[in-house]
Amino acid sequence: MAYLVLARKYRPQTFADVVSQEHVTRTLENAIRGGRMAHAILFSGPRGTGKTTIARILAKAMNCQSGPTPVPCNTCHSCLDITAGRGADVFEIDGASNNSVDQVRELRDNIRYMPAHSRYKIYIIDEVHMLSIAAFNALLKTLEEPPAHVMFFFATTEAHKIPITILSRCQRHDLKRIDLAAISEHLECLCRKEGIDISSENRWAIARESGGSMRDALSLLDHILAWGRDQLDDEWVINLLGGTDRRLLFDLSEAVFARDMPRVLAIIDRVYRNGHDLKRFFADLLMHFRHLMLVKMESRPEVLTDLSAADIDTMGRQVAAVSIALIEQVFGLLFKAEAGVRHAPQPRLAIEMVFFKIHQTTPALPIDLLIDCLDRLLKEPDRVMSAATVPAAQAGAGEAGTPSVPAPPSRSTGGQPACGTACTDPKPSVDRGGGHPAASAAAEGWEAVIAMIAKSKPAIAAALSRAQLVSASQQLFQVVVNDNDYTVNMVKKNQALIEAACREQAGFGIQFDFGGADSNEPSMLTAKQKMDAVRLRLLNHPLVADAVEIFAGKIDEINVR
Repeated sequence: MAYLVLARKYRPQTFADVVSQEHVTRTLENAIRGGRMAHAILFSGPRGTGKTTIARILAKAMNCQSGPTPVPCNTCHSCLDITAGRGADVFEIDGASNNSVDQVRELRDNIRYMPAHSRYKIYIIDEVHMLSIAAFNALLKTLEEPPAHVMFFFATTEAHKIPITILSRCQRHDLKRIDLAAISEHLECLCRKEGIDISSENRWAIARESGGSMRDALSLLDHILAWGRDQLDDEWVINLLGGTDRRLLFDLSEAVFARDMPRVLAIIDRVYRNGHDLKRFFADLLMHFRHLMLVKMESRPEVLTDLSAADIDTMGRQVAAVSIALIEQVFGLLFKAEAGVRHAPQPRLAIEMVFFKIHQTTPALPIDLLIDCLDRLLKEPDRVMSAATVPAAQAGAGEAGTPSVPAPPSRSTGGQPACGTACTDPKPSVDRGGGHPAASAAAEGWEAVIAMIAKSKPAIAAALSRAQLVSASQQLFQVVVNDNDYTVNMVKKNQALIEAACREQAGFGIQFDFGGADSNEPSMLTAKQKMDAVRLRLLNHPLVADAVEIFAGKIDEINVR
């Protein structure tokens, strides 16, 4: 006798045998018990989830000698014929090859005759969406008012292609994808019957590869068993299925969180040399980081049905010391690059470029810490921004204790902001009053700013060279511009550029006094100019930039309290 594949050998013969479709089978059982069975039923859903199988079981239940009954006996003449596919009163029609209007007209003529020896004449049309529009139209009247001895059972994977006039005449049942846990459990049961020893990891690998289709899962198991029952080790099964080894995904995510770029490139090279499909690998990697995000968020178990208990435990340990902001940042960058990798002629280079970008991106700040720092920044902008440079100033101090010009605020590699301690320590780093050694350092910083601007904007640098640096306190250059109107206008028009140069080169802000150093008016800015300067500094602050990036927003207004 020819070998019978597992999908046919273990095809469900009763509603109780159908896996993970209780919402359909229970409805049909109750309809049979209550005598409320519809004459036309449509089963829709993904491939391999049991549409045709349920239609056959329902045909047996309606034509069983002890029925109609929700539990067919599978021993009477009618049940045995339907199971063997030779039932004289149950016609299984392929909608793809019998889709013309002439064939539907022939069907319509035949339904007038009574069944040969059964209770009902039943037509099971598979892939019914393949019928032509003319064929559907020819079926309308018959489908709406068929003879009492006729029933129609339709099955389709694309219900949206069926005309609404047909759908309105059918009772529709939507089948869902089968949970991976249910597939794994069913495979274990079948392997026990077959005397096959297969590990839990292999069963989950088959279930993941099946995509929620029981028929695909059984076909993959047949494929594995065809090679040999004594070689079912995990690595061999993964290679045979063509999927990605889960250990590679865990190793890669661990290297990303550790910012170990050489290790990341080595893993990608290993995947490439092993001959795996890199586009498929990237898709698996994207799903892996989605699962890491869900585990970090402590999602409900029903959201993590694609993962085994061992995978969930491993992911929990891996993300325990990683901030959710960093996982979200990596997941977002991978998702944005998915289309590019999928259409790239050289996917390896595309994947490597994605990870280069991830490596160069500064880790995102935790939102709660960011909001706290922003709140302090708005309340006390001068004190917080000056305090943010304390660590940089202390780190730059020489052996003699002379402080250097502080660097601009920055974040540590661990994802914590430099202002994390500064937000609680508002004292300025140094006193920049006259006579202090820091005054010469401030003057050198100002000269460096002018030299930097001169490289690209020599006219602005010339105007600044005629200005006078009065002092540098509270991390702020105070500059008097008392030259002619051309110089004053040049500086006024380019204040934003000068401010940016000061921040980049010296870590200082800047205040201008355009009243003249020798005039009787005090060399202080007006209240409005002060507020504008504060707003400008807040706008350029790294914390504000982080907030805009994280929330994908824009700044409409800055209200300084």
